[in-house]
Amino acid sequence: MPDTARTRPLAPRDRSTPPARAGDVRVPTDRPALVGAAELLVALSHALDLTEGAPPGHTLRSCVLGMRLAAELGLDDETRAALYYALLLKDAGCSANAARMSELFGTDDRVAKPRMKLADANDRVRLALETWRTVAMGRGLRLKVRHMLGIARGGAVTEGLIRTRCERGADIAGRLGFPAATCDAIRALDEHWNGNGQPAKLAGEAIPLLARICNVVQVVDAIAVVQGADEALRVVRQRSGTWFDPALARRVLGWRGDARWWTRTVHEGVESHVAALEPAAGRRMLDPLGVERVARAFADVVDAKSPFTYRHSVNVSAWAGAMARAAGADDATVGHVVVAGLLHDVGKLGVSNLILDKPGALDAAEREAIEAHPLHTWAIVSRIPALAEVARTAALHHEKLDGSGYPWGVGAAELDRWARVLAVAEVHEALTADRPYRAGIPRDQVLRMLERDRGRTLDGEALDLLAAIDPASVH
Repeated sequence: MPDTARTRPLAPRDRSTPPARAGDVRVPTDRPALVGAAELLVALSHALDLTEGAPPGHTLRSCVLGMRLAAELGLDDETRAALYYALLLKDAGCSANAARMSELFGTDDRVAKPRMKLADANDRVRLALETWRTVAMGRGLRLKVRHMLGIARGGAVTEGLIRTRCERGADIAGRLGFPAATCDAIRALDEHWNGNGQPAKLAGEAIPLLARICNVVQVVDAIAVVQGADEALRVVRQRSGTWFDPALARRVLGWRGDARWWTRTVHEGVESHVAALEPAAGRRMLDPLGVERVARAFADVVDAKSPFTYRHSVNVSAWAGAMARAAGADDATVGHVVVAGLLHDVGKLGVSNLILDKPGALDAAEREAIEAHPLHTWAIVSRIPALAEVARTAALHHEKLDGSGYPWGVGAAELDRWARVLAVAEVHEALTADRPYRAGIPRDQVLRMLERDRGRTLDGEALDLLAAIDPASVH
């Protein structure tokens, strides 16, 4: 079987080509728009890959690998459905430990996470060496030593990081209405066959079968897409009986001769492939409230990434929705604005916590990374045809009337009413919210500050809508 090449990264739209304006948003009201849950999660899985530092498309390829295992094992339709959604949501809790991971290792969390996730804890020497290579990358010997000592003194720190991640992911799956088997698989994702995994140190068949499947396929993909399939299978063989269920490892090793299937999985239409694999027993269509529920879950994923943005997406959405209602928008349009608010910062999952949590001023490169996050928001949300206009509104939240915003620098002619509303809601929430480094600025003072930008960078109607809202009605 030939090595698999690294896939092309998820490419945000070029800064020179902002989302085309199709006029002010007109949301159809004659019938509820139904969106497939799988379609929504397939698109949003790219956000999870970003924050986990995984190779682009990792979640989807893991799903294809896992569903092949399910077919070979003869799992029934209901069990395969539980596995399918566990594979799409396996990293839903990954942002919850990002800030602590970045602080502990002194390295970009998106770099530290995949390196340490694949490090073999059964080999203490190699684990220590990989930890040394990962801490304070590019930041000097003194800092490396300091972070190594901090990790050594931390004791159960690693267990705590993994527990936070797994419990948060299982909780999100449960909130979205997926079965207990899906939640249990996510909760036990990092348990190992020999009992040396985390967080509960389950062993053998005490680990749910679906978790064992998720574990082996995520490792196979993470290694294969970077180092080639032969290396991935070597690791499976080496860790059979320690990390992996030996019976599952044998099944995976049997794929060695199926080069055509492997190549198609990695290179040819993985999104449509994953959509086609959805078991009929788990197929669900989401009405607007169901879409909002998923968007709210992903807003929590975004807001959990940094203590500096706690509840930011949720609060921006609440203010923007209240402003849309005050403007007399119908329920469908208010729903559009609410979902845009919930998803507007999903692109921040691709920004290092070393930047998001930096206490001082950002340098030019860091500022560029921050200003790229709406590009990622657009690249992710626009993959969902039913949310095309939501994606546009969400992606334009840092643009200004005079063209001084980012990332595209578009002006008033390109900003529809709801993009303008969301921009005002975003800056209002950012200024009034409490942050670890400062208390929120009083609302009256913020309103006066925003008035200085009326008609220049911020829309006057949106400012009037904001000022007329009673804060008690929003929270």
